[in-house]
Amino acid sequence: MKIQMYSVRPDEQAAINAWAEQNQATITTSNQPLNSQTVNLANGSDAVVVAQHGVLEADVYSQLATFNIHILALRITGYDIVDFASAKKYGIQVTNVPAYSPRSVAEEALTHTMVLLRHLKATQLRMSHHDYSWGGLEAYEIHNLTVGVLGAGKIGGTVARIFKALGAKVIAHDLVERPELADTLTYVSLDELLSQSDVLTIHTNLTDLTTHIIDAAALEKMKSSALLINCARGPIVDLAALLHALDTNEIAGAGLDTVEGEAGVFGDDLSHANQDLSIFDNLLRRENVSLSPHIGFYTDQAVKNMVEIALNDANLLFHGEKSPHLLPEK
Repeated sequence: MKIQMYSVRPDEQAAINAWAEQNQATITTSNQPLNSQTVNLANGSDAVVVAQHGVLEADVYSQLATFNIHILALRITGYDIVDFASAKKYGIQVTNVPAYSPRSVAEEALTHTMVLLRHLKATQLRMSHHDYSWGGLEAYEIHNLTVGVLGAGKIGGTVARIFKALGAKVIAHDLVERPELADTLTYVSLDELLSQSDVLTIHTNLTDLTTHIIDAAALEKMKSSALLINCARGPIVDLAALLHALDTNEIAGAGLDTVEGEAGVFGDDLSHANQDLSIFDNLLRRENVSLSPHIGFYTDQAVKNMVEIALNDANLLFHGEKSPHLLPEK
């Protein structure tokens, strides 16, 4: 079996090499994303494996089919980059990695929450000017708070269990209610989730239904003391509405590992680039915003799992077997 992998980082190479040796496969890697300019790299391969935030261009599907490639394995969870109508038209099977390491993202959500609750960013900014005063830095303790989870799947469920273990009351909203979480959280309506949460943490997929589900109207329903945490996908939160809510004190703060418009920014070194980064500078200047460049997934265990699961899926499909991660989800 021959596989072409795109957007490969140096930290993934060890897991790729080990899998290739174990499965007697030939894997060619590129640090470039899959697009109309790079699709030719896949010519002669049996499958392609990708991890990127940029949407796959329309002609990529037809080109893959021309190369007789009908397996597209995503080594990420989000699949909004895929046009499933085009994939179906050209007979391309698509998989993703729905749970590479739920704890990696869950712990990131907890980290952003703690940074905001304990005013650590505001404190560091003050101390950089030799201001060591305490005014305005009194914190809340998690066990006295209600944590709301939007999307209580594998990641959201893990988040819920972590906050429950810390003593918080946990509520959630999801289209599917999981009985195994009955001892951890209480399901509520979306309006109740917005109005009752002291910390609202997002862990849902990006779909037409969830795009801008946190908009101006939703933010208005939240407590003025509430924190919004997004370690899922940027466009779930309307960024303009969020900035307005922060400016007008409709909510108290935001912890963001992903931001609307991050494509071409997060994951790249732009320290010497001539690019408008004003929106990110705006967020970084704010005492009540904790920002990271989409690194919630980025742990040693998660990287290994993402590589292995995506390659295993490609291998299953190549040998005519069924992958448990075939998309679109039913």
